[in-house]
Amino acid sequence: MREWRLDELTLKAVREREFQVAVLPIGATEPHNLHIPYGSDAFHGEGIADLCCEAALKLGAKVVLLPTIPYGVNSNHLEFPLAIHVGQPVLDAVVTEIVRSLEHHGILKFVLFNSHGGNEFKPLLRELFGKTRVFLSLVNWWTVGSDRVREIFETTGDHADEMETSVGLALFGDLIHLADADDGAVRETRFEALNRGWAQITRPWHLLTKNAGVGDPRAATAEKGRRYVAIVVERIARFLKELSDAPMDATFPY
Repeated sequence: MREWRLDELTLKAVREREFQVAVLPIGATEPHNLHIPYGSDAFHGEGIADLCCEAALKLGAKVVLLPTIPYGVNSNHLEFPLAIHVGQPVLDAVVTEIVRSLEHHGILKFVLFNSHGGNEFKPLLRELFGKTRVFLSLVNWWTVGSDRVREIFETTGDHADEMETSVGLALFGDLIHLADADDGAVRETRFEALNRGWAQITRPWHLLTKNAGVGDPRAATAEKGRRYVAIVVERIARFLKELSDAPMDATFPY
């Protein structure tokens, strides 16, 4: 039994513990090039959140890891077989019900641990502000070490690329088939504004990519993944400890 994981705790164990912070991993079910499994976002989110909560507990944080939501917003992946789309309003409704449950149980600090770029939870934080006593924060784990990415990885991308593949090799390497990967090349649009990034669209992934990958993953290694995960875990664990300890007084979180 890992004492920070709600899915492994018994009622007896829960009654014996005090929790200040709840962490909810949220992923997606979608293809990632030809070499990464459909469950990758959920595997990443749960695996990294698990390490963060374990590390935070060792620092003295009173934290509980909630079971992972494995579905996300994937409307622009649906031309790939068995991509599963759950709309943002549905996700928001589920998260809102979880927040209400936590508030009922007196856990008033909540971290949405997002693992999928298509999920957009910042508007929900604004919507729930003032409507619940629960303090909501959002962490997109892949951005936490963005200042260190170029120290570790040779190439850049944003889906099934070298970084995401390396983290997968570190966390669930038996499910990564790197030899099958393509180069992650993408098509440019017809419009300079879109290609330069100052105008934006929802990207139709079956037109943008060959096999749902953006960025060349072929230089990925488990060691690179472990280095990046270590940075992410250290930073998030420290945040969880600080959040756990902080009194919710009149000026919280300031």
